[in-house]
Amino acid sequence: MTRTANRRVLISGASIAGPALAYWLSRYGFEVTVVEKASAIRGGGYAIDIRGTALGVVDRMGLLPRLREKHVGTQKLTFVNPDGTPVTAVSPEAIAGGDPGADIEVRRGDLADALYDVCRDRVDFRFGDSIATLEDRGDRVDVSFDGGDSRTFDLVIGADGLHSNTRGLAFGPEEPYLSYLGHVVAVFTVPNDFDLAHEGLIWNVPGKVAALYAHEPDDSVHGFLAFRQKDMPFAAHPTPEAQRELVAANYPETAWHIPYLIDAMRTADDLFFDAVCQTRMPTWSRGRVALVGDAAFATSFLSGQGSSVSLVGAYVLAGELARNADHTAAFASYERTARPFIEENQATAGEGGTALIPGTQAMLDARNHALNDPTTLAGERSSIYTSLTLPDYTV
Repeated sequence: MTRTANRRVLISGASIAGPALAYWLSRYGFEVTVVEKASAIRGGGYAIDIRGTALGVVDRMGLLPRLREKHVGTQKLTFVNPDGTPVTAVSPEAIAGGDPGADIEVRRGDLADALYDVCRDRVDFRFGDSIATLEDRGDRVDVSFDGGDSRTFDLVIGADGLHSNTRGLAFGPEEPYLSYLGHVVAVFTVPNDFDLAHEGLIWNVPGKVAALYAHEPDDSVHGFLAFRQKDMPFAAHPTPEAQRELVAANYPETAWHIPYLIDAMRTADDLFFDAVCQTRMPTWSRGRVALVGDAAFATSFLSGQGSSVSLVGAYVLAGELARNADHTAAFASYERTARPFIEENQATAGEGGTALIPGTQAMLDARNHALNDPTTLAGERSSIYTSLTLPDYTV
């Protein structure tokens, strides 16, 4: 493999795409620094799926055995009517597709920990810090950090999420790049007063979903509320308190566990609130700065493929940088190779939204009828999950 002159790489973000990219770049001989605003790798969290082509990435990293040991293995999703009576119970694959014998479902934190552990000894991690400024000088990138010091790198890669700081510094405001899907989501932890394990309960009325998700038997489960909202919520609801009020105002119902979830949401200390968006960019690079993961191509939770496409994107980006001495050629090849696969996976969010949050009563009735035919719901997703054959970037 050609060894590039662009040796010193700064990666912003240490969730999924960042450590995965750091692993591959360090394996190819790059000098890698990862800066992360959190004080440590963030553990725990809701479960995510690793499917299709992404399984090949973690296999090549030697992580399959470890991740299979952490496999959550959700066994069923029970859908209920507005009054709380059951519609039916189905396997997760009925909604998401995939291969139940091969796919892995793990807590997001377990995947992040595994990625960190395989590269921590050969990558410089700077926790509790972030990029303050970056200046692309043509032959280098000068970076200053919020911590006060400055350094020079050959390349900077933003792997810092949907609301990427790196993207903002290099590409400008996020509004042109975020495609709002018309929903708002709130996720939080609640006590497991329902004796749930390895399952989910999903309640719907048109345009709204409320759910409880349980992994292994535990004292807590994840509460989930998502609803249709015409406009992005942040201008009118800029503070956490206003966001909680927005969610509560959209759930006046008193059936099922709705009051319990609203009360828990109001006091949760781990509330995650956001607009449901995808990142859509005409290019993922500018000069010596490139993006990967949600910063470049967020798929949204409606696709269920965010972590998988992040792993694949990181693998391809690192391989192309190692293969091509010219970073411009590497970034172009990265896009040519990964973009068709990623855009196909982004498109599955439409199917996921119809299944999880039907917008009208007619759509809800059709979804409930289709729950009896898993192939109707999952469609052709499984072939999309495997539509990219991983290039062989020989070390």
